[in-house]
Amino acid sequence: MYVLLPMPLLFFSGSDASSLLSESDNGWVNATKFLTGASAVGSIAIPAVLKHAGVIGWGALAMELSSYFVFVLAIMCCIRMNDDDDYSFL
Repeated sequence: MYVLLPMPLLFFSGSDASSLLSESDNGWVNATKFLTGASAVGSIAIPAVLKHAGVIGWGALAMELSSYFVFVLAIMCCIRMNDDDDYSFL
């Protein structure tokens, strides 16, 4: 899931990353926001469903959720440390 999570941002946002943080009528930006949100929710929901079905144990669920929060924290730190006002990564 961590490979799939940034893919909509890479493919659909283009060079205008500031439009992702504001309201927009652009269909591609809206699709990017939807797909990124869906993959972020799936990153938490799929392990929870697997735990509920008894496929994985509590340790695997805890490890996946902690790695997800470390991933989100790293993205937030990257955005915060960027000196540009437009939040672009390049």
